[in-house]
Amino acid sequence: MNWSSFKYLARQGLHSLRANRLMTLASIGVLTACLVLTGIAGLFGANINSLVAYLGDQNETVVYLDTDLTDEQLAQVDEAIRSMEGLASVTYMSKDAVLETYKGYMGEYADLWDGFEGSENPFMANYRVVLEDLADLDAKVAELEAIPGVSKVNPPTELAGVFLGVQKAVNIAAWSLVGVLVVVSVVVISNTIRLTVFSRRKEINIMKYVGATNGFIRLPFFVEGMTSGFISGCIASAAVLGGYALVLYFSDRLEGLWETVIGASLLPMGQIWYFVVGGFLLFGVLIGSLGTAVSVRKHLKV
Repeated sequence: MNWSSFKYLARQGLHSLRANRLMTLASIGVLTACLVLTGIAGLFGANINSLVAYLGDQNETVVYLDTDLTDEQLAQVDEAIRSMEGLASVTYMSKDAVLETYKGYMGEYADLWDGFEGSENPFMANYRVVLEDLADLDAKVAELEAIPGVSKVNPPTELAGVFLGVQKAVNIAAWSLVGVLVVVSVVVISNTIRLTVFSRRKEINIMKYVGATNGFIRLPFFVEGMTSGFISGCIASAAVLGGYALVLYFSDRLEGLWETVIGASLLPMGQIWYFVVGGFLLFGVLIGSLGTAVSVRKHLKV
């Protein structure tokens, strides 16, 4: 097929979009609705996963130090802990800093702790470490306990197990829902496309009887389906990203604990928009074009 024939057939495909407005709108509407539902499910799952990960990152493992460490030994412990891989943050708390923290908890009764300053301080110097991945908790605890000068390690083992379990359950539920919606989308869209092609079966038969090749007949339908899928992807992207922008807008106006948790865990627009747009356009074009081409094949056998 030469270039002029290709351009002619492509124009015919675009012309068919206008000539068959009702079925074109039906195809675009169904595909857009399926894409929007799939996108909402995917973003919901991704943000819940981000929220669970954020809450998990707030858990600290407390590394208590021996009480009789010299400055040199303390420096060695500090270097050993800070050089470990897989730690998101490391904070040193001296005995005096721990005492001041407890004074803060007591409020107006803080002066009750005044007798424990200096050599009477009962607290132990420690490090507060946060892991990058809670799944590595047991291995990191063993690594910390093996450092000379470390008295004991107090990890949030039970809480870590809860967070990991919730995270796993959310991942399975969210992506299972996305998978179901994708399958439903393919089935519904394929049936809609079949109706579109069926309504023009006489046109296909006439073209076949006058000697048109299968490729000549398919190409306009292929272009038509691909264009419908592209339009659906654009509309769905605008709808989902517009709705997500509203969620981000109102999340910035939350107060208190909700502001801290939701505001910090929601995925920023800059991190997700290209996945949404790219996925919608690719899925829309793929389903629209291939679905049309496959549906036409049945009517080419005359």
